[in-house]
Amino acid sequence: MAAAALSQLREKIARSQRVVALTGAGISAESGVPTFRGQDGLWRQYRAVDLATPQAFQRDPRLVWEFYQWRRRLLQPLKPNPAHLALAALEEAVPEFTLITQNIDGLHALAGSRRVLELHGNIWHLRCTGCGVVREDRRLDLPALPTCADCGAWLRPHVVWFGEMLDPEILAAAVAAVENCQVLLVIGTSGLVQPAASLGRRAKQRGAFVAELNLEPTPQSDLYDLALHGRAGVLVPQLLEPER
Repeated sequence: MAAAALSQLREKIARSQRVVALTGAGISAESGVPTFRGQDGLWRQYRAVDLATPQAFQRDPRLVWEFYQWRRRLLQPLKPNPAHLALAALEEAVPEFTLITQNIDGLHALAGSRRVLELHGNIWHLRCTGCGVVREDRRLDLPALPTCADCGAWLRPHVVWFGEMLDPEILAAAVAAVENCQVLLVIGTSGLVQPAASLGRRAKQRGAFVAELNLEPTPQSDLYDLALHGRAGVLVPQLLEPER
């Protein structure tokens, strides 16, 4: 069954000009990235969901930065896994390929993916709370409260915190990509977090072939054309294998 489904999906991709991949925490978990849910969500006595808010930053920016510097130190040694690398290779093989990710770890870019829409931002990018400039900065020895070299205002992680809206331009680009694609791959995402969870439905309504690749079934599985269950690092590279 799984072999037939993989064969069908490979054929769909091979015959398509426009392919989109939507990735979530499941793909990065295989590189060792914590999910920050359950016990992984605790840092000292704080919950991650309580620190990843604009209110927490306004109340105690040094504490929030200490948390994010801890996260950056956890992520810095991690490497892209075979699923990240396979998606970068798929981008080379498909005429129009867009990768939409909910992850903030930057591993897709490290793997070689170029056309990446980061819905929730990137932990390696810093944004000025004054002038709004965004710059990449991978230093692990940032000041306790970094400030903008241009205007002197505080810098914050360029990530979407709880209670904040997604970047409207990035969201619009993601919606346009899924509504125009012929195949959508939904990889390692629970299908619970909006608005990403609605993208598969949008693609399906526009006539795309939608395939879910995830460790286990999700609330969206029955809506899609097929669902493959297993590790992304095993399943995604198989999409590049030639048909026998």
